[in-house]
Amino acid sequence: MSGPTPNAGAPGHVPVLLEPILRQLAPVPGATVADLTAGRGGHAEALARAVGPSGRVLLMDLDPGNLAFAADRVRATGVGVVEAVHGSFAVVEFALARLGWKADAVLADLGFASNQMDDPRRGFSFQGEGPLDMRLDPTRGEPASELLARLTERELADAIFRLGEDPFARRIARAIVDRRGRDQLRTTADLVAAVRAAYGPRAHQSRMHPATRTFMALRILVNDELGALQALLDAVARGAAARGAGWLATDARVGIISFHSLEDRLVKHAFAGLEDGGLAARLSRKPVEADDAEAAANPRSRSAKFRAVRMGAETSRDD
Repeated sequence: MSGPTPNAGAPGHVPVLLEPILRQLAPVPGATVADLTAGRGGHAEALARAVGPSGRVLLMDLDPGNLAFAADRVRATGVGVVEAVHGSFAVVEFALARLGWKADAVLADLGFASNQMDDPRRGFSFQGEGPLDMRLDPTRGEPASELLARLTERELADAIFRLGEDPFARRIARAIVDRRGRDQLRTTADLVAAVRAAYGPRAHQSRMHPATRTFMALRILVNDELGALQALLDAVARGAAARGAGWLATDARVGIISFHSLEDRLVKHAFAGLEDGGLAARLSRKPVEADDAEAAANPRSRSAKFRAVRMGAETSRDD
């Protein structure tokens, strides 16, 4: 396939939970903020406007096209300094150390940009036909096609069950192996057909598209999303323990938006551990979720959960 990315010059993405994120991260003029998943720059633009001409913004993203777009969008706000780093948020502490910065506010949105889902060439969507890619960084790494070709049936079943929580994981893995053996697993449409075959008549009874969990599991696996998240959480723990001597400022705030239970569980336990250890305090007892108005206006926000902590043991909480 060829041609420009759909809506390459438009944001194409509505940032979720923007108001509560700004309220809890509380960026102030002159602060240093880090958006570790810049995407199309929606959250980053708002953070940049809050820190203003004397502030600094670090942008990170695995998608070089989105990173460049977000950087242009953020620079247009007139913020003082913008640094764009192409790479995983797993290395944020090293990126900030190279710059000699300490972050006052940090945000990671674990979802993916709408333009990535809408572009069939990226292979994220089961709604159209495209290559089996699924890489958030299209310049490196193993695409889904190669992963599907080398994993055993048992490995596939375990991944789809563990990461996608699909009760038909074994049947789906068997259908995938059967199709690849007949050279009929080349596109996203082929993968959807394999899942539908595994579901049988239940495919028409399912409330969600039967391929939803399989595509999610493979995307997580292709991009090692849980490994990267754990690396980020470990970095936050090191920054908290350094008490201002590391990559996080003394009273820095860190917020993470998750979209499924595996991510949210890791974030919840990590932040609770920081609080129990007297290194940070959670800014709300429960995750912040979209209200009815936002959920109606932006369906993607319905599964979003935002958790945030402030470094240091003493802080107020929004209940």
